[in-house]
Amino acid sequence: MADKNEAKKRINKLRELLNYHRHLYHVEDSPEISDTAYDSLEEELRLLEEQFPDLVTVDSPTQRVSGKPLDKFEKVRHAVEQWSFNDAFSPEDMRAFDERVKRMLGKEKPTYVCELKIDGLHVVLTYEKGILVTAATRGDGVVGENVTANVRTIQSVPLKLKEEVDLIAEGEMWLAIDQLEKINKEKREKGEPEFANPRNAAAGTIRQLDPRVVAKRKLDTFIYDLSSVALAKEDWPSTQAAELKYLAHLGFKVNKEFAVCENIEEAIKYWEKWNKKKDKENYLIDGVVVKVNERKLQEQLGYTGKAPRFAIAFKFPAEQVTTVVEDIVLQVGRQGTITPVANLRPVLVAGSTVSRATLHNEDEIKRLDVRVGDTVILQKAGDVIPDIVRVLTELRTGKEKVFKWPTSLEACSGPIERIPGQAAWRCVDKNSYAQQKRKFYHFTSKHAFDIENLGPKIVDQLMDGGLLATYADIFRLEKGDLLALPRFAEKSADNLIKSINERRTIELSRFIVGLSIPNVGEETAEDVAEHFGTLSKIQNVKVEELQAIEGVGGIVAQSIYDWFRDSNNNNLVQALLSQISISHETKSRGKEAGKLRGKTFVLTGTLPTLSRDEAKVLIKKNGGEVSSAVSSKTSYVLAGSEAGSKLKQAERLNVTIISETEFYKLIK
Repeated sequence: MADKNEAKKRINKLRELLNYHRHLYHVEDSPEISDTAYDSLEEELRLLEEQFPDLVTVDSPTQRVSGKPLDKFEKVRHAVEQWSFNDAFSPEDMRAFDERVKRMLGKEKPTYVCELKIDGLHVVLTYEKGILVTAATRGDGVVGENVTANVRTIQSVPLKLKEEVDLIAEGEMWLAIDQLEKINKEKREKGEPEFANPRNAAAGTIRQLDPRVVAKRKLDTFIYDLSSVALAKEDWPSTQAAELKYLAHLGFKVNKEFAVCENIEEAIKYWEKWNKKKDKENYLIDGVVVKVNERKLQEQLGYTGKAPRFAIAFKFPAEQVTTVVEDIVLQVGRQGTITPVANLRPVLVAGSTVSRATLHNEDEIKRLDVRVGDTVILQKAGDVIPDIVRVLTELRTGKEKVFKWPTSLEACSGPIERIPGQAAWRCVDKNSYAQQKRKFYHFTSKHAFDIENLGPKIVDQLMDGGLLATYADIFRLEKGDLLALPRFAEKSADNLIKSINERRTIELSRFIVGLSIPNVGEETAEDVAEHFGTLSKIQNVKVEELQAIEGVGGIVAQSIYDWFRDSNNNNLVQALLSQISISHETKSRGKEAGKLRGKTFVLTGTLPTLSRDEAKVLIKKNGGEVSSAVSSKTSYVLAGSEAGSKLKQAERLNVTIISETEFYKLIK
C-alpha cells in the first residue's frame, strides 16, 4: 500500500480489531475468530508498520515483544506503597476480624467482597492517558523491579485502556497449570531442572531478561485493585465490587468469581465452597481475600504499619508432607523465653524447602510425643512458620530418642524455669549474655533505633570486646574504641560513629519499640506514643488508662505497667536519656490555645529547612497532631521534595497538601 493516509486508516482499523479479538480471547475467554485468522491480521499490521515505521506506536499489538534483551532490571519506586494482607486460617479467625472491623466502625455496618486469592506474583501497572508506561514487581512494597518489557508480552494486560485516564492498578501474574506441564515437558526433554509449581515458574519467567522467552510461556493476569486514578473523588467507584467492574470496563482481566456478602458468615460459606472446588480451576488458588466493600468504610478503617485493617487473606488448609526429625534444639528469645525447634531432613512443602519447624513449648512436645528420629507430618500455610501436626508412630524402629527438657542452658548462663501458669520456659537470669545480645540486635534494628552499620555481627564484636553493657553505651562509643577492635579501619569506624550520632534524636514510638517491653510491638508502641504524647506520662500511667487505648488489651497493659515499675528498667531508661533525646512535646502544651488545635498532619518528603523531627515538634507545640498514615481524617499533608506514596494518597482523598512556607503561615 503506497498511500500513507490510506495505510494509516488501515493500521488504525487493524489495531482496533486486533485489540477487540485479543480482549475476547484472553480476557473474556470467548473467541470469535480462529488463531490463524488473528495471526493473519497481525501479520498484515506488521507489514504495514514496516512499510511506514513512523506510524508505529507503543500501544500497537505488534509492540508486545520488541527491542533487545535487557542487561538487568532497573529498580522503580512505587508511587503508591504496596501493602500485604494479614492472614486468617479458620472461621474463628474471620469472626474475630469481623468483630474488630465492627468495633472500629461503631454504628456503621459493613458488607464484604470475597475474591479468589491467586497464588502468583504481584504486579503494579501504571498508565498515563490510558497507555501502559510501567509495570513493576512488588519488591519490598516501596521499591520494586521494572519488568515492563516482560509484562507487555502478557496478552491479558491492555497496552491501551478504553479511557484516556492516568491510573495505577494492581493485580496478580500467574501461569496456568496446563501451561506449566508443557514447559516442564520441554525442560525434561532438554535435561533441564523442572519448575516446582506454577508460582515458581511465573517468578522465573518474569525475571527473564529476554521478553521473547516470556512471550512463549504465556503468563496471565487478574487485576483487582485501583490504587490511584485521576478522577474526582465523587467519581471514584464507591465500593470494591464497583471498582472491579470499572477495572473490567477499562479492559483489564478481572476474576469473575468475586461475590458480595452481606455478613461474615456468607464470606465463610464462600470460602468453604471454594476450598472444595479450587482444584478444578486451571490456576492455583491458595485462599480467599475478604475486603470491606464500602470505600468510605475502608478509608475510615485505614492501615496498620503492615496491612490494611479493612481486608484479610483467608487461607485454605495448608499443604502437608512427611519428613524426619534429625534433632531438637532450644532457642532463647530476647525476652528469655525458650522455644524448642525441630531440625528436619530438608523437604519441599508449599513451594519452598523447609529444614526447621517450631515445636512451640514443652507441652506440645509431650502432646505430639515427638522424638528425635521420628517420621512426622509437616504442615506449612503460606509464609507461616512450618508446624509438625502428627507423628507417624507406625514407622518407629525403637532407635528414636525421647527429648529430655534440661534444667539449665548455656545460652541462659545457667538454670531455666517454667513460667507459672504457662507452658513456656525462660531463663532464670533475665540478663543472660545470649538474651542481652538479642535485645541489642532488636534495639539497633530498623524497627527501633535503625542504626545503620550496627548489625548483629558488630554488636557481637562490641559486646565481646566489653564495650557494650547497656543501650546508653552505644552512644558513648568513640572512634578510638572501635579502632582497637579487629577488622575496624578508619572509614568503617567513622561510618559507625556517624550512624550512631544520626540517631541521637528518636521518635517516642521507636524509643518504646527499642526497649523490648514484653508483648509490645511496633503498632502498640505507635498507639501508646500517640495517645500519651510523652515518655513521662507513659512511665506513670495506670493499667486502666492503657486499656482504654484501642487495641491494647489487659496483658499488654499490664506488661507496660510492670516494665516501667522495675527499678533496673528505669535506670536503663535514665542512662539512655542522658545520651539521646525524644522528639516530642507534651500533648497538653499548646493544646488549648494552639493555632493547630484539632488538626492532624502527615509528613512526607524532605522539607527545605526543617527536619521531620523539628516539624513534628512545631506541630505539637502549636496543639496539632502528627500521624504516620494519610486518611480521610487528615487535615494537612506537609510535603517536601521527593514526596512518596503519602502524597498520592492525599491527592486521592482530596486532603489539603501544603509546603513548608504555607505551614509557617499557619503557625505565624
